[in-house]
Amino acid sequence: MRSCNHVIGFVNFLTFLLSIPILGGGIWLSSRANSTDCLRFLQWPLIVIGISIMVVSLAGFAGACYRNKFLMWLYLVVMLLIIAALIGFIIFAYAVTDKGSGRTVVNRGYLDYYLQDYSGWLKDRVSDDGYWGKISSCIRDSGACRKIGRSFNGVPENSDMFFMRRLSPVESGCCKPPTDCGFSYGNETFWMQGGGMIGPNNPDCMLWNNDQSMLCYQCSSCKAGVLGSLKKSWRKVSVINIVVLIILVIFYVIAYAAYRNVKRIDNDEPAGEARMTKSHPSHFHL
Repeated sequence: MRSCNHVIGFVNFLTFLLSIPILGGGIWLSSRANSTDCLRFLQWPLIVIGISIMVVSLAGFAGACYRNKFLMWLYLVVMLLIIAALIGFIIFAYAVTDKGSGRTVVNRGYLDYYLQDYSGWLKDRVSDDGYWGKISSCIRDSGACRKIGRSFNGVPENSDMFFMRRLSPVESGCCKPPTDCGFSYGNETFWMQGGGMIGPNNPDCMLWNNDQSMLCYQCSSCKAGVLGSLKKSWRKVSVINIVVLIILVIFYVIAYAAYRNVKRIDNDEPAGEARMTKSHPSHFHL
C-alpha cells in the first residue's frame, strides 16, 4: 500500500507542475489583453483551470501522504471534471477562431485584414458597438499605434521600408488605412488621400482619419485585426493546452489505477487477518 501511495503522491506532484503552463498561458493572455487584444474576459477560463489543478493536486498529494482515501477520491473526481473543462475550453477556442486570416498584399510585407473573412460568436462579440467602444479605447490607450514608428540613425523610415515590414494584426488593421484605399504614405500613421475615386468597395476608406486619436479605430479592418491577433494568441496557448491535456490524462489513468490498488489492498487486509485468526486460535487450558 505504501508504494501505491508513493505513486499517487508523485503523480499529484507532476500534476501540480503541469498546472504551471496552463496558469502561465492565462497570465500571458492577460498581458496580451493589456497591450493589443484588449479582451480581458478570455484569459479567465485558463487561469481558473490552472488554479483548480494546483489546488486539487495538492489535496491529492496530501491524501497520498496521510493515506486519506477520501482526499484521493476527491482528487480523482474533481480532476476528471477539470479534464472535461479543459477539453471543452480547447474545443471552444478552436471553434471561435476557426475562420479568418489576413490577406496577402502585392509588394507588401504585412497582411491586410477584413471583417467579412471572420464569422461566429467571437466576431459578433467584437463587432458589437457597445463592446467595440471599450476595445477601441483600450487599443488607443495602450499606445499600439504610437509604438509603430521607427527611425534609423535619427532618420524616419521611408515608404519602401515600411511596406516591407511585418506588422501585427492590430497594427495593420488599426494604425493604417487598408491598402486598397490607395492612400499615399506620409509616415506610419499619416496617410494622404490621392485623387479620384478610391476604395469604392471598402467603407473603411471613408473612416480613416489622420487624427492620432482616431486613425482607423472605427474601421472594420481594426476589428478584423483584433480577431486576427486573438486567433494567433489562442492557437499558441491551445497547442500548449493540448500537450498538457494528453499528459494530464496519462497521469490521471496512473493515479486511478494506483487508487484502485489501494482499495483492493485495504479490502484484502481484513479478510487476511480473519483467516489468520481462524487458523491460529488462542486456547487457554487451566
